[in-house]
Amino acid sequence: MRIDVLTLFPEMFEGVLGSSILGKALEKKLVDIRTVNFREFAFNKHNTVDDYPFGGGGGMVLKPEPIFRAVEHVTADDQGERRPRVILMCPQGETFTQRKAEELAREERLIFICGHYEGYDERIREHLVTDELSIGDYVLTGGELPAMVVIDSVVRLLPGVLGNEQSAVTDSFSTGLLEYPHYTRPAQFRDWTVPDVLLSGHHENIAKWRREQSLLRTLRRRPDLLEQAELTEKERQWLKEMAESPESK
Repeated sequence: MRIDVLTLFPEMFEGVLGSSILGKALEKKLVDIRTVNFREFAFNKHNTVDDYPFGGGGGMVLKPEPIFRAVEHVTADDQGERRPRVILMCPQGETFTQRKAEELAREERLIFICGHYEGYDERIREHLVTDELSIGDYVLTGGELPAMVVIDSVVRLLPGVLGNEQSAVTDSFSTGLLEYPHYTRPAQFRDWTVPDVLLSGHHENIAKWRREQSLLRTLRRRPDLLEQAELTEKERQWLKEMAESPESK
């Protein structure tokens, strides 16, 4: 996968892209991530990328010319017939989810636009971008941090990036449910012990326990997720009983 990030502050990405899983993925050439300062594509000598909004109002608006020219620059050598996904990081966008991460991880090419100031010229939305994404119902000073979040979430799903491919499959939200509890050595820490089933070596019982714990944790913490989760009738009945029991209150 190749990812281009259009930003006024490419230096913000240096630490993130040089560390941990993302850094290793780049080192192994499992992904190619490039940052582009779209100020370089402004027309005038002052490299102006924003201007006052028509009709008045507070704040500055990003001009269309530098953004369009930057996207055209990074796609100039594209050979594929499929148009790359051009993603606008914006508080008004679709809320980013694990399902969206899985969808984007199937692409070969992603372009992120990180804005600043009051907003974007509407023609950028209408004629350039394919997706508008938000990481939550709040406003940040720019799109760089949200872009880093989305990139991290997508890249970790690419083949070979994680040491254990099963990790991404069992993550919270990947199955539509929250992930089950995890334990490691020592089996007893202070007065707290690991559930016996995990020490039993009985894989079928362990799988059953993990599924039940995943269901139970989702019920208690994010019951809204259960409406769309793929559940058996037996699981739905079990959840109903657990929801009505005093222990689940």
